[in-house]
Amino acid sequence: MARIHILGASGSGTSTLGAAIADALGIRHLDTDQFYWLPTEPPFTAKRPPEARVELLQREMAISPGGWVLSGSAIGWARPIEPFYQLIVYLRLAPEVRMARLRERERQRYGERIGRGGDLAGAHAEFLAWAERYDSAGLEQRSRAAHEAWLARQLAPILRLDSAATVEELADQVLAAVTTLNAPSVRAGQ
Repeated sequence: MARIHILGASGSGTSTLGAAIADALGIRHLDTDQFYWLPTEPPFTAKRPPEARVELLQREMAISPGGWVLSGSAIGWARPIEPFYQLIVYLRLAPEVRMARLRERERQRYGERIGRGGDLAGAHAEFLAWAERYDSAGLEQRSRAAHEAWLARQLAPILRLDSAATVEELADQVLAAVTTLNAPSVRAGQ
């Protein structure tokens, strides 16, 4: 059984790594965007109430007895889930690399919709400005400072990784940490 939370800045690869780990372990991959946002068109425009997010997340985790990987940031709203984390993986990436990845991801997802005159152009510009503040913002938004403050309060082991590495390399490091966590304890003298 593994209960892993992977977090980091938008564009750091939390969802990609989460899917790879879940696949390798044969467990469910859950992404915080599924719970945080209501399904809308255009997407990511209406937030689900915090209590409803937690309730939905708990329901999905309950039907995952073999464990789960939760990717994305759940700090602040998923406190009832925090005691269940067995491992927390924090991904970091140089801001210029992260933003380049994020711009490419958004272009692939939305194409002309985020270009000049597109119906998502304004929302896209706001999103990128928000994401770019990750390394400099304070506790008022999802930021390095907010993540570090949250990590300092956690009881689960924390694995810090540079997501400039390949997904395979990152997955190997996470799987090694999971193996160590799940290894039976051996008492001295036995």
